[in-house]
Amino acid sequence: MQTVTVEKQLEKRNAVETKDLNVYYGSFHALKNVRLSIKEKAVTALIGPSGCGKSTFLRTINRMNDMIPNFRVEGKVLVKNKDVYAPDTDVVELRKNVGMVFQRPNPFPMSIYDNVAYGPRIHGIKKKQDLDIIVERSLKYAALWDEVKDRLHKSALGLSGGQQQRLVIARVLAVEPEVILMDEPASALDPISTAKIEQLILELKEKYTIIIVTHNMQQAARVSDDTAFFLNGEVVEFAGTKDMFTRPKNPQTESYISGRFG
Repeated sequence: MQTVTVEKQLEKRNAVETKDLNVYYGSFHALKNVRLSIKEKAVTALIGPSGCGKSTFLRTINRMNDMIPNFRVEGKVLVKNKDVYAPDTDVVELRKNVGMVFQRPNPFPMSIYDNVAYGPRIHGIKKKQDLDIIVERSLKYAALWDEVKDRLHKSALGLSGGQQQRLVIARVLAVEPEVILMDEPASALDPISTAKIEQLILELKEKYTIIIVTHNMQQAARVSDDTAFFLNGEVVEFAGTKDMFTRPKNPQTESYISGRFG
């Protein structure tokens, strides 16, 4: 009886699971039998060479790939034990629960305030008092409030690149997601801005499940709890980050992490 209880507790800790996941773009087999269990309130890094399936995997979780012609998926993608490809899935609600931060900052051409308030307004929150609370809270979570609180109604396009990326993160946080997907969120930023994004990731994992694609091995080592190494559409190895970076089990993983790959 005790064993069942422990298993149930462990099951609850998985925020995202994929089971025999295969993804195709036409005849191209982009992801092959991917099985991953991603822990709740932790940071999972996806590493691997360009074109290995990392971003495809990320976009499969919140169905961003649906927009690509000839995209086809087999297997299961579960977010909090719900199959996101089930016929009754509300894709708008899914993308609210599974937010996305892209490689380059993409603030809307509107004020800082309106950027953050955009999502809550779409989901029916209209009262200014409520929106004020959400905007302030989200900007504080994104470690941006002190820098922008006196210029909330000025254009977001006037912010620096690093500030814009934190604003985009605040915009994601404003709709209270459960999972945050990040596709190389710091690759277009300077070292100081990158350090701020990394610190923010470490703070956000107290409340959110974060999955991050990165080409930066040092970044993966600094911010993630677990790491998955992708190669040619397959997961070659998945383990705790410390174990993978110090004692990789697969020779291909070791070659990639050490920079001798290829």
